[in-house]
Amino acid sequence: MRFALALVIIGALNWGLIGFFNFDIVATAFGGQNTILAKIVYAVVGLSGLATIALLFKTNEEIVTDVEREEEPNDRFDRIRNVNYNTEFGEELDFKKKRKEVKEPTKEDEL
Repeated sequence: MRFALALVIIGALNWGLIGFFNFDIVATAFGGQNTILAKIVYAVVGLSGLATIALLFKTNEEIVTDVEREEEPNDRFDRIRNVNYNTEFGEELDFKKKRKEVKEPTKEDEL
């Protein structure tokens, strides 16, 4: 899936170059739009676009679990799934307990 997504990005960059600068990098690299190699590149990028359409309909959790199953370790994505966005309306940390746990300085510590 990552390879297909990379090809889609390459195709999008090529279309951006065509739109902004009227420059087709695939045609330039392979000797024109009608050459066999250029047509193969266009076809592979198009098939990659079809393959990545499925990403539009997946939730973020499904994408993360798909990536975990393929090659990524579980602990890397735990911080993504377990993010705690505390706001002024959310739970706040209780620092009073932390202050009580801190040892009071004694005269021996000051010397």
